[in-house]
Amino acid sequence: MEIKTLIPKYQEYVQQWRRYFHEHPELSNEEFETTKTLAAELDKMGIPYTINEETGTGLVGILKGAKPGKAIALRADIDGLPVEERNTFAFKSKNDGKSHACGHDGHMAILLGAAQMLMEARDQIEGDVYLAFQPAEETGAGAPKFMKFGDWWSKVDAVFGGHVWIDLPAGLVSVEAGERMAASAVFTINVKGKTGHGAQPHQAIDAIVVSSAIVMNLQTLVSRNFSALDSVVLTIGNIHSGSEWNIIPGEAQMGGTVRFFKREQEQEIVDKMRRIIEHTAEAYGATATLDYESRVPPTINDPASSELAERVVIEVLGKEKLSPMRKVMAGEDFAWYGVDKPTCFAFIGIRNPDIDAVYDHHNNRFTMDDTILSAASAVYAQYAVSWLKEHKDDHN
Repeated sequence: MEIKTLIPKYQEYVQQWRRYFHEHPELSNEEFETTKTLAAELDKMGIPYTINEETGTGLVGILKGAKPGKAIALRADIDGLPVEERNTFAFKSKNDGKSHACGHDGHMAILLGAAQMLMEARDQIEGDVYLAFQPAEETGAGAPKFMKFGDWWSKVDAVFGGHVWIDLPAGLVSVEAGERMAASAVFTINVKGKTGHGAQPHQAIDAIVVSSAIVMNLQTLVSRNFSALDSVVLTIGNIHSGSEWNIIPGEAQMGGTVRFFKREQEQEIVDKMRRIIEHTAEAYGATATLDYESRVPPTINDPASSELAERVVIEVLGKEKLSPMRKVMAGEDFAWYGVDKPTCFAFIGIRNPDIDAVYDHHNNRFTMDDTILSAASAVYAQYAVSWLKEHKDDHN
């Protein structure tokens, strides 16, 4: 039996699960009912699993093949976002202020579909397939914590995952090798000047003016400190200062994010940020400090894993469905899995203007063409089967 022949059989199954999860989003580290629902479905399939009892969120199923071999994990993230949904279709979010505005509902449905297909193709599996339903991806810290849960991480030899992506037409799949998603960091800048009367600015050190100068000077960090051939982004996302119209504030706080692809550049970025921030403040007679926190490393596809994924997409969906796509500056905590083990992360096209699936991720109108999700399930399932088969000689 060829796994690709199961795509139409499970199309409605995968689509219905995506819509169920879309109706019932839960935020990061609060995915209690989602975890129970996933566990109940794995029970129906006869797939054993372990729930993270310490947190009550996230679970890992294990599907043992007909023959012994190595182990591969297929990963789906399960958390929603604190976004009030503005769609009007029947399966819109039932939880006020929460929605699956990034596509994790689709990821869970894809992995459930892959599990069904793998159960039917169990005689082809030469090793073990771990089904990793990971919580809290949106925090950037979900994967590192999940890797410490149980012993599943120590047993797997490779990981495959993916993200539905609104920039790709529905049904296309991108699995290129190399840099795919950026490293992500968050920072806070605290500025201290001197409070004064709005009518006597010469007696104050205006934290707003200092902050404005820091924002403008930081714009040269990318344009004049790093090669134009490197992808680096620095964004100030908020500034908080002052409370009255006639008082010059003596303090201000800014928050932002940095994105990049080369891990070795991070310390240089931090050092140059701190130099610009501190010296700019000093020029105005103020002080400023930088608090910098790394969130996720860059997502980089292993070349051999990507080469296999390309063959799988062609085998399962046809060459016309394999599509190149530019790397993106968004971050993804799947990157943590690739620090020590070979990984491949796919982008799955879901854009379809005919059903208004055109809004960006995290938008309150975000939706997807979920008719193509069972095709993605087949890619996941076939990748697992093919990877295990091609690495069976490595098994001790």
